[in-house]
Amino acid sequence: MKFFLTMLILVLTSGLLHAEPIPIRGVVEGFYGDPWTHENRLDILEFSSARGFNAYIYAPKDDPYHRNLWREKYPAEKLAELKSLVEKARECNIDLIFAVSPGLDLHFDGRDAEKDRKAMLKKLSTMYKIGFTHFAIFFDDIQEKNPTGQAEFLNWLQKNFVEKHSDIRQLITVPTEYFRPDMHEYTTEFSSQLDQKIMVLYTGEAVVGPALSDEDFQTARKIYPQLGIWWNYPVNDYLESKLALGAVENLPRESKIPAIFFNPMKYPQFSKISLATAADYSIDPENYSPMDSWNRALEDQFGFLSDSMKIFADHSQHLENSWANCGAEDGLRFKTLTDQILNDIDSEKNLDELFSNAFSEVEKMITAARNLQRYLPKKYLDECSPQLEQFRRIAEADRLALELLRSYSHGNKKLVRFYSNELQIKFRDIENHESTAMISEKSAVEFIRRVIDFSDQL
Repeated sequence: MKFFLTMLILVLTSGLLHAEPIPIRGVVEGFYGDPWTHENRLDILEFSSARGFNAYIYAPKDDPYHRNLWREKYPAEKLAELKSLVEKARECNIDLIFAVSPGLDLHFDGRDAEKDRKAMLKKLSTMYKIGFTHFAIFFDDIQEKNPTGQAEFLNWLQKNFVEKHSDIRQLITVPTEYFRPDMHEYTTEFSSQLDQKIMVLYTGEAVVGPALSDEDFQTARKIYPQLGIWWNYPVNDYLESKLALGAVENLPRESKIPAIFFNPMKYPQFSKISLATAADYSIDPENYSPMDSWNRALEDQFGFLSDSMKIFADHSQHLENSWANCGAEDGLRFKTLTDQILNDIDSEKNLDELFSNAFSEVEKMITAARNLQRYLPKKYLDECSPQLEQFRRIAEADRLALELLRSYSHGNKKLVRFYSNELQIKFRDIENHESTAMISEKSAVEFIRRVIDFSDQL
């Protein structure tokens, strides 16, 4: 008895007793833009299996047979490809889920509605014959909101397709209002009519948001008891010039989440950084540490280049536009150092140590960019070459900006003017490439802007 109690205490205190994993956890290939290749998908299935994911939703927005031409059958070659994907998923113990997005032109009344129901039944039956046993119907990103029609359509599929097969798993859907603040009259009507056996996925407090708390999740779950999460990180289809290379963070820790899916970038190799952390979160939400997971992912995936990749990825985590805001702050250490220099530049403080640390940071950035450009395998360079080159440009301009400020602190006006002219030339070059490559825009790039503004006022 004493031995048993001792072992139990050791397990509890060592962190080996984890919370339960999220039952269904994996990737949703749900981004806009060029879909992944068949080879990409096979690779991601193996990766997912190795990391502890157990599901994958096939839902590429720009696969015409998934969305625009959903009624049409897949060509024989594509059908064979999907069949081999099913076989690979089974090999990897991954639940492969086939999704259709019919909402652009689905009919809900009259003979056209009957035709569409038969077309969908035929489509799903064909996929069932090649091995799919899990299905999803998505109504996201469409103009028309028809809650009654959509709910009736899904209920009909539940009764006439899902329940006709003992091996078909729970039907999944995404409604037209799929983030909580957008849930209004449509949601009230849709949720009240939808068969409660159907699982609903939603994206949290925004389409692409910074966080989803336990409290927010529980609030949404009052609307949909069968509620899973579609998390839009690291997807970057709304800001393709920037890579999302951070850890997933700020997700529920204590809630019983039945399913979670992470939407990746069109770049499969670099999606694996964030997806590895997403798998760690999904397996043990309560004890998940984003930074520890992120460091492990980079070390596992990049080996001797992991230190260089950590520097590059650290400056490419946060994605933001007028409606999206997700990912950790870029280049926080560099930003902290340079903010302090700018804040104290006109004080009587000794800035030598600050300058030394900032210059050291910049040299690491330049070296990291060069190492990655030289040694990264082609499959990675194909996905990140513009951003790597932009990172090198920015870091070299940051070095000039630091030289300018150090010259100013030493009272050397001539050097300040020289560095100011050089810095503006470098910055124009950076701006000329921002449409295709963005990185560290609120840290390393913002520092350059601030130094140029500072020098213009001298």
